Amino acid sequence: MLFRALILRAAGLKPVKSIVTKSFLFRPLVRRFIAGESLPEALHAAEALASTCLNVTMDQLGENVGSVEEAERSTDSYIGLVKKIAASPQHEKINISIKLTMLGLDQGDDVAERNYRRLLTEAAQHGLFVRADMEASAYTERTIAMVERVFQDFKNTGTVLQSYLHRIDADVERLIKLGCRVRMVKGAYLEPEDIAFQEKSKVDEKFVSASKRLMQAGNYPAIATHDEKIIQELKAFAETEGIDKSRFEWQMLYGIRRDLQDQLRDEGYNVRVYVPFGSSWYPYFSRRLAERPANMLFIVRSLFRK
Repeated sequence: MLFRALILRAAGLKPVKSIVTKSFLFRPLVRRFIAGESLPEALHAAEALASTCLNVTMDQLGENVGSVEEAERSTDSYIGLVKKIAASPQHEKINISIKLTMLGLDQGDDVAERNYRRLLTEAAQHGLFVRADMEASAYTERTIAMVERVFQDFKNTGTVLQSYLHRIDADVERLIKLGCRVRMVKGAYLEPEDIAFQEKSKVDEKFVSASKRLMQAGNYPAIATHDEKIIQELKAFAETEGIDKSRFEWQMLYGIRRDLQDQLRDEGYNVRVYVPFGSSWYPYFSRRLAERPANMLFIVRSLFRK
């Protein structure tokens, strides 16, 4: 956890951002995690995955727009993404994830909710699911509350819960009661100890217990992890509890553990790959580096290649 905190703090420095975004040394790693900066590139990658019987969620990267007008343009962009997916021959296997701060959450709940509903209206016309990603803890309650409001009218949406937050158990029960689809993650933002667990073992413990509860009583939960130990424990739990493979899905990040994605698919599980794209990739990329120290070793080795 200390290593992750150091990476995230360093990533917030402007000189570091400049080096990462401009240096050729980072390009191979960026391409590994990001499906492209343009929609055509990303849709091609998503369709290629879908053609191998993997499901996909596309995420047009970006966070925290600066004005109401920018939020409306961002919503229009998301709607354009929905229309492109709807026209794809693989549309039944592809959905999208969004950030409510891209829809104007910083400009007001009313602004974001208006844009959220506009997007969901378009998505519902094409039978497309839209997941509201969870951002830093300052947005947790506002995100859940907004999903609760719009879910009454739009069943084609859900959200994400983070196991490193102290509030995780209550949030799991809250969203089980609501009946929306939940993606379970550990959490990738830098949070203080009065809000989030700092020990990896505790975060993992909460991830497993929350996932089990969602598998038992949730609405088609998505278990997002690459941790094989956790996956094996949850597979064993599902078998013991008689939870059919069709009642949940595994989710994994684009470019990470492709072998495990294929293995789980071949075992008959539903597997969805999270495919991020767009020019605003730096915050997402930083969080991926912080999560996995091996990615930094990849860059160091590149320095010594001829």
